[in-house]
Amino acid sequence: QIKREKTENIPDLKYLVKEKFTALESKNSDSDLQRNEKYIYFKDQLKEMRKQCNENETIEQIDEDIAVTQSQMNFICPITQVEMKRPVRNKICGHTYEEDAILKIIQTRKQQKKKVRCPKIGCSHADVKGSDLVPDEALKRAIDSQNKQ
Repeated sequence: QIKREKTENIPDLKYLVKEKFTALESKNSDSDLQRNEKYIYFKDQLKEMRKQCNENETIEQIDEDIAVTQSQMNFICPITQVEMKRPVRNKICGHTYEEDAILKIIQTRKQQKKKVRCPKIGCSHADVKGSDLVPDEALKRAIDSQNKQ
């Protein structure tokens, strides 16, 4: 259409594009968007990124907390009474132990067909399992940092 018109008769392209865009946009609905494959993929990626960011913020917050309270922290295993080298945290009660020591106790008690009580004095958790233990990376970093000083 523009090629056929004389230079002085060229329509306002910006207006025509906006008009066409508005017409196309009015045909879209939210339900179309919710079913759009690319939109769903994008939302999933955002959720995953948000989860990772929250984890990173949590790790940073833990590191900050450790820096503030490092001098007050107890790096001694409640089982071995020695500074921990590979600390693991119990997801149920939150207490930490030296990995080898707690796993040895769990194995021994399992052979005796008995449950393992949390070795931290005063803790009421009476069924410690190997699957409840996770490496406590923040505590390990704090111990390593303390030892470097």
